Amino acid sequence: MNKRKICVVITARPSYSRIKTVLKSITENPRLELQLVLAGSALLQRYGNISEIVEKDGFTVNEKIYNILEGESISSMAKTTGLAIMELSTVFSNLKPDAVVTIADRFETMATAISASYLNIKLVHIQGGEISGNIDEKVRHSITKLSDIHFPSTKESKQRLIKMGENEKYVFNFGCPGMDILSENDLIISNKIMSKYGGVGSAIDWEKPYVLMVQHPVTTSYGSGYKQVTEVLNALLDLNTYQKIILWPNIDAGTDDISKGLRVFRENNKDLPFHFFRNFSPEDYAKVLNNAKCAIGNSSSFIREGSFLGVPAVIVGDRQEGRECGENVVFSDYNKEDIYKKIQYQLSKDGYSENNLFGEGNSGKLIANKLLDIDLNFEKRMTY
Repeated sequence: MNKRKICVVITARPSYSRIKTVLKSITENPRLELQLVLAGSALLQRYGNISEIVEKDGFTVNEKIYNILEGESISSMAKTTGLAIMELSTVFSNLKPDAVVTIADRFETMATAISASYLNIKLVHIQGGEISGNIDEKVRHSITKLSDIHFPSTKESKQRLIKMGENEKYVFNFGCPGMDILSENDLIISNKIMSKYGGVGSAIDWEKPYVLMVQHPVTTSYGSGYKQVTEVLNALLDLNTYQKIILWPNIDAGTDDISKGLRVFRENNKDLPFHFFRNFSPEDYAKVLNNAKCAIGNSSSFIREGSFLGVPAVIVGDRQEGRECGENVVFSDYNKEDIYKKIQYQLSKDGYSENNLFGEGNSGKLIANKLLDIDLNFEKRMTY
């Protein structure tokens, strides 16, 4: 029996949590063959190398591509993308997949889309059609126009793809696979569970109240990261009764500024209840987010997973501008007083109701089944 070969490219730590249940469903289907490629910051230790986590979860990694150029600047982002196009073209030529899956809006995913398209391999896009700030929106919509099959995460995103000229026959709203992890796992947190993560900073008691901060660089305001993250950290200083969990930023241009801000703050506040981590497994990050009294920063997980869990969130700045969100989210400027005021408001809410805006927790199987059954012998045409 010939298996349909599905190649999934993961280029960053958040992408793994957004695709893990799809990978699992593909491997469990005897008529599908998973080809897994890790690339970009997903392989770099300082950004939370997920290679060991992926292999520990039982997945076989077919190829690893080291394509990140040093500098973390807007120029290095462009050059990294170019290098990835060359490397992925070779990988796809060797693996000969029937379809390639790319995820969301990372700048590295543009390379996946271009390589697969020029090799006449059907391209599958997860999480297309969404609105957001930053360079990510341009990347996401560009990938949409290169993609043949679409799995958006919301009803509105599906309609947006159709309005962009994508054939409704190949647009399927099954929700975001990241929600599957939340619905399939026990989200109770404990010191025993989290003891395997070291991190840096004051000792943390995971069974006592804490807030979570994740602040990523914003490429459209490149050069302002240090000031931006410092405003957020200073707002957290006044939360005397809460521990603060800080997660390291992603690799987007400007990450050096964010990282510098974190290090300077850490050195100047060593005795305060702040603890800094590089990465968690998808399941453990779900626990961390679920049990946070409030999530602060600009991570899309606060909007997506946070909405599903009902976790109060303060989105700072414009990195997520225009994105669909649930009632759990309020927005703040990069201003210490405004951020603190919004955090206090969210802490007073003591949680929100679950919102299924991004899916009901069964996306992985639905996507894998569609990848098996859908006809791949078609040529993409605009519908307007």
